[in-house]
Amino acid sequence: MSAVILERIDEYRKTLEHFSKPRLHLIEWRPTERNNAEVLNDTIDLYRYFDATNHAEFFFKCVEETVSQTLPEEVEYLRKYDLLDGFIKNYIDMPDRLVDLLIRFLSQDNGRLSKRRRGKGFEKLTEKEIRAIEIKYAEIF
Repeated sequence: MSAVILERIDEYRKTLEHFSKPRLHLIEWRPTERNNAEVLNDTIDLYRYFDATNHAEFFFKCVEETVSQTLPEEVEYLRKYDLLDGFIKNYIDMPDRLVDLLIRFLSQDNGRLSKRRRGKGFEKLTEKEIRAIEIKYAEIF
């Protein structure tokens, strides 16, 4: 859910400010030596009967998007990742960490393993092997 909130960070900030901004001028404070704020007046009544409707609605939208969109997309990516991971491990002998790195590089470069990235642990791969992996990546993703 944090990823969804980050995508909506401006809306999140506005949601928080909806409640806090009107109260800021009512709070007397001073900075401390450790760069915190020391509240000088009694503020409990400002927060006692807090209306969290805007906050609840914002979080509901985030939960709804997470459950209906983000999680299914992540599950689908992991399914595809596992298929490619299995193909690579059955096709060539490569340590798990290199397989993971290879899949990430392919994801970042639209299914291609660039010449620059081939020098990052993939020097032993032949052109035929690279091409087969790129083709399988395209089939799966």
